[in-house]
Amino acid sequence: MAAVSVQHLHDPDSISYLSQSSAIGIDEHLMGPLGFSVDQLMELAGLSVASAIAEVYSSLDHARVLLLCGPGNNGGDGLVAARHLQHFGYKPSIVYPKRTDKPLYHGLVTQLESLSVPFLSHEDLPSELSSGYDIVVDAMFGFSFKGKNAPPFDKLVQLLTRTPNVVSVDVPSGWHVEEGDVNGLGLNPDMLVSLTAPKLCAKMFKGPHHFLGGRFVPPAVVNKFNLKLPPYPGTSQCVRIGRTPHVDVAALRENYVGSVLLENQVNSDPIQQFKEWFEDAVAAGLPEPNAMTLATADAEGRPSARMVLLKGYDARGFVWYTNYDSRKANELNSNPNASLVFFWDRLHRQVRVEGDVSPVSREESDDYFHSRPRESQIGALVSSQSAVISGRHILDESYEQLVAKYADRSLAIPRPEHWGGFRLAPRAIEFWQGRESRLHDRIRFTRLANSSEWKIERLSP
Repeated sequence: MAAVSVQHLHDPDSISYLSQSSAIGIDEHLMGPLGFSVDQLMELAGLSVASAIAEVYSSLDHARVLLLCGPGNNGGDGLVAARHLQHFGYKPSIVYPKRTDKPLYHGLVTQLESLSVPFLSHEDLPSELSSGYDIVVDAMFGFSFKGKNAPPFDKLVQLLTRTPNVVSVDVPSGWHVEEGDVNGLGLNPDMLVSLTAPKLCAKMFKGPHHFLGGRFVPPAVVNKFNLKLPPYPGTSQCVRIGRTPHVDVAALRENYVGSVLLENQVNSDPIQQFKEWFEDAVAAGLPEPNAMTLATADAEGRPSARMVLLKGYDARGFVWYTNYDSRKANELNSNPNASLVFFWDRLHRQVRVEGDVSPVSREESDDYFHSRPRESQIGALVSSQSAVISGRHILDESYEQLVAKYADRSLAIPRPEHWGGFRLAPRAIEFWQGRESRLHDRIRFTRLANSSEWKIERLSP
């Protein structure tokens, strides 16, 4: 498969921008021969908007969201986004002055009312929206809108011009879909969530956060309309496009709120405590919860670290597999002291493990090697890990040769002697739980000398 260039994410000229007629044509094609319904597209669009908001604004410190919804499909996108934001842990409120008298919209209102999401009158809004809300979503008018904003939307747009953290859905309300803010309204949102593809007016967007949402465009539409769209990462419903905003590294911080870790709560066996936390990380759907930092040092004490994958653990220790000729293996052979760190960000948890490292048995290495996908087994034969090579072609050519050699899948691929496992036998394991005001919980288990017993201590954060 050809690699996808990241140029799409940052170069405006590498992405398609739609005129009003093209946007209308794409919608008609989606809802015509391709069989989409308006409620399906609205659901996917609203989910994209909510997902983009969650990418930038944490529900911990931007929970209060006001959604200004217009009478058309753009307003419907806002209603759907409100429902998803409620489920994401935000506290949405809705202003919906001109309700659409159609079953689809009645259903969306009923769903929100069943979740106790409040509907407010525009007349009751504060003169400064930032006094009551952390985020304001502009879902009043989309790409089919023409003319000037009618009451009360004209007043609502005026409020947005002096409000921070404004998120516009597809087109900032009052903007010309192709030419931008031709009426001089002064609405400059902080985030724009373009749907299907950016509209031409998005080229005039100057805010820090531009996302594309609506992960539903089939190849038939891409080909018919000659669209150039960026790839969506993983299972995400949105993708950032345009330049990444300047980041003040010193200002980046997360306020840890949630679980506590007390001495009377931890399992007296640290391996069982690790099992509980590891299973929590798996259940939370974290990507690669078995990823861990392995830190080693050479005979002179010079450290190095890298990410590896945990492949087993029990009372004997923590196991991973690697090339025995690699840098980390050479360092472990000369200095068998090492440490591991697991970090599960969404749970605000770390586990630090220190101990002595030794190779696992040949039988263990054989069993794990032959449990791996056949392509990974060949990869282990190809790679002389950490050795300098002249180019990528060395790996690709060697891989293709071995694929041909072992084309008969009934032939077992032998485990190379230079590949196998290591086990770290822990002498100390620390469990770290993030807490408010940086007053984190830290509980350390230290193995008593010549014993299977552990001493439990609390460490100051």
